[in-house]
Amino acid sequence: MPPLYSIGKVTVGPALLLGWRPKVEGRENVPTTGGVILAANHLSVADEYFLGAVLPRHVAFWAKAEYFDGTGFRGLLTKGLVTGLGAIRVERGGGRAALSAFDGAIPLLRAGRQVAVFPEGTRSPDGRLYRGRTGVARLALAAGVPVVPVGFVGTAQIQPIGSLWPKLSRGTVTVRFGKPLDFTGRGDDRSEMRRITDEVMSEIQQLTGQEYVPRYAPPRTAGGARTGDGQPGNGNGDAAG
Repeated sequence: MPPLYSIGKVTVGPALLLGWRPKVEGRENVPTTGGVILAANHLSVADEYFLGAVLPRHVAFWAKAEYFDGTGFRGLLTKGLVTGLGAIRVERGGGRAALSAFDGAIPLLRAGRQVAVFPEGTRSPDGRLYRGRTGVARLALAAGVPVVPVGFVGTAQIQPIGSLWPKLSRGTVTVRFGKPLDFTGRGDDRSEMRRITDEVMSEIQQLTGQEYVPRYAPPRTAGGARTGDGQPGNGNGDAAG
């Protein structure tokens, strides 16, 4: 487990559990050994905090490349933070640059680690569940590991988009884990990856009860506004989904 993540497990993690007392359902569905992809809906930045807090093993998240390349005091602090947490670097934009995130995740999964993926590609703008991007299927097939669907409920109320810190008196957080999905032997053509992704999103929807939107969520720009082109690369470290 990365050093800074280890420190967080005995400091920030217990504080989250004590302060918000999240309900955890189906934790027994998460393998205690071996590589696994945790595929979740995405309502809030707090999703990552609570996922890391309720699972004993290290969870590798994605972080945009700028966080690794900062200069000055703040930049070096951010670089030390994402490196110490064992984050996976994501290059903004498309093509080969975006695929570098998969190059970083696959060895971790094959080495028996956990990697979290938000297939929607960005936080939901309105609480609904949007169409998943096929990166989750690509990653599962390439690494040969199961996918555990994860459903977050209530995190948008705890930390709405634009809020810097979670709020103590904003309701209950629930984290639900579904049964592992094994896609071994499935094809890797585009149509099959779409079917696999849709299966994962269906399982997530069953965990959350969200209304499903059969289109991609509009990505967020670097300034926080949303665009309507539905293309990957949103500037929030979520492009790997």
